[in-house]
Amino acid sequence: MTKTTLSPDLDQLDEQALRALTRQLMMEVAQRDRLLNEQQQRVEHLTQDNQFKHTHIQKLTHEIALLRRYRFGKKSEQLTGVQGSLLDEAIDEDIAAIEEELLQLQDQPVTPSPVARQQAKRQRLPEDLPREDIHHEPDQTQCSCVCQLHRIGQDISEKLDYQPGQKKTKRAYLWAYASSDTAALNAVIYDFTEGRAGEHARRFFGDWQGHLVCDDYTGYKACFTQGITEVGCMAHARRKFFDLQQANQSQLAEQALQLMGQLYEVERQAKGLSAAERLQLRQQQARPMADALHAWMQAHRQKVPDNTGIARALDYSLKRWVALTRYLDDGQLPIDNNRIENQIRPIALGRKNWLFAGSLRAGQRAAAVMSLIQSAKLNGHDPYAYLNDVLMRLPTQQNSDIEELLPHQWQPVQHTH
Repeated sequence: MTKTTLSPDLDQLDEQALRALTRQLMMEVAQRDRLLNEQQQRVEHLTQDNQFKHTHIQKLTHEIALLRRYRFGKKSEQLTGVQGSLLDEAIDEDIAAIEEELLQLQDQPVTPSPVARQQAKRQRLPEDLPREDIHHEPDQTQCSCVCQLHRIGQDISEKLDYQPGQKKTKRAYLWAYASSDTAALNAVIYDFTEGRAGEHARRFFGDWQGHLVCDDYTGYKACFTQGITEVGCMAHARRKFFDLQQANQSQLAEQALQLMGQLYEVERQAKGLSAAERLQLRQQQARPMADALHAWMQAHRQKVPDNTGIARALDYSLKRWVALTRYLDDGQLPIDNNRIENQIRPIALGRKNWLFAGSLRAGQRAAAVMSLIQSAKLNGHDPYAYLNDVLMRLPTQQNSDIEELLPHQWQPVQHTH
């Protein structure tokens, strides 16, 4: 840029000189304006780039925390070290990849993580895989002086021989449906199907109309156009914030958990009340709390950037708010779906030992038996005593009285001596 030295006395300049000086000054001002605009554009670009990196770093930090919780966290269902996990290697690789990406985003030199260094070593193939020994002997076992050569050692190498078609697995799904803990009928039903498509849920419900407490699984959506009313699960909404708080100690997530905890405190107070009393308590105490929580979520959603963990957690609740708060208007509806999740847990634990159902029909039979066992437990019965009695009475039970053997109606036979 050309620097202009002003005359100490402008009165000494004639009109032509003043005009020339004015033009030069105007050109310098215009040039400085252009430079200023370019710098402002660069600042805006850098700000946007920094915001993107910050958001991406938060997302990756959240993901790696969740992976570490899954990989190293203490869980009652976690496999032992002897059993091993087919997912461990993939999870370790994911953690290493995310750590490397985080370092790149932070403009720091990439150093291999401890997990990556461990995975660099070739692991031995599992002992339970079948093995075929192939011996590679030399063509000549005699030296040039016709003396017999003696074996002094051997080197064993293993290679996985994958043969297509020999490891095919058919996956089936077990759907679980249960009455609420406030319903008069205590029962749980497992439905064994070949997939997770919504058609299986529609087939199961048929013409039934009522309230369905569920998560945001898309398979249920078609049911809500056929007379079934959706009731959201507050536990699923809460879990979004819980995972976020556990991953990076998010203050907003902690506040959301505290506000949701107030709703659950009302439910603890309502335990044991009648449906009418529970509804009255919810309207008086929980409704204002829910309104305050909704306003808090809306206010903070406008402040947080998109594609962040807290944004996704807020969006999940805000988009399903009507369904999540529908329980406030009906004293018979639960606040969440934890009751059915507790009925799924024994199945999730057991399938690690059961592994295979054998066939679709076998899976359906197993689902029927498990439905009876879990329903018996829900009604306070000893499953063994219940099944033993039912199997003894079933051959002579009249068809018109068969419902007496259902878990919620069953009464043990009183033997007289």
